[in-house]
Amino acid sequence: MVIQENRFDIVMRRTATILSVVILTFSLIAASTGILLSIYYEPASGRAYQSLSVITEQIQYGWLFRKAHHIAGNGVIVAALIQIVVMFLGRQFSKSWYTAWASGIFLTLTVIGLSWTSMVLGWDQVGFWRFNIELGTIEAIPFIGGQLREILTGGSGVSTLTVQRLYTIHSYLLSTAAIILAIVHLFGVLWVEKQVKDSLPNFFS
Repeated sequence: MVIQENRFDIVMRRTATILSVVILTFSLIAASTGILLSIYYEPASGRAYQSLSVITEQIQYGWLFRKAHHIAGNGVIVAALIQIVVMFLGRQFSKSWYTAWASGIFLTLTVIGLSWTSMVLGWDQVGFWRFNIELGTIEAIPFIGGQLREILTGGSGVSTLTVQRLYTIHSYLLSTAAIILAIVHLFGVLWVEKQVKDSLPNFFS
């Protein structure tokens, strides 16, 4: 059975396809520039800020890679959030969209997690105190708050161990998950496009 789409639905579906490509592009840029930055970045409380300053001021094109990493990281968050809105407005709730929905939602949560874990990696005053404030919020979570704080900090306070743990979560776990989810999301949206195109001959017959 073929369901006729109105013009608005078609525009929303095509917009979702374009956004899925944008999301994957931003994800790859963020990942590749992150790998380049990791060559010089030192995940230690006494060295993180200094190593980023060296990257920005002394390494050739270091400032460009750092800026591109920042823009791509924020860009994928914005694109992922817009994608959720576009799929909702386009009323994309059929079974064929389940993969796109699930991967899109988990991707959005993952990239937000990437932004959150990067908070203290720069080891500046704003990131340090903001992270401490949010640790208090985490600790207030019933039953598991204390354990989560212990996992994130590695102890009672924010230290080198905290930076190393968040760097590992940010660079390996969440980054890998974001790339995989972005690819799955793109294929999920393209699968819908393929199904729609396959239904066109039956629609006009």
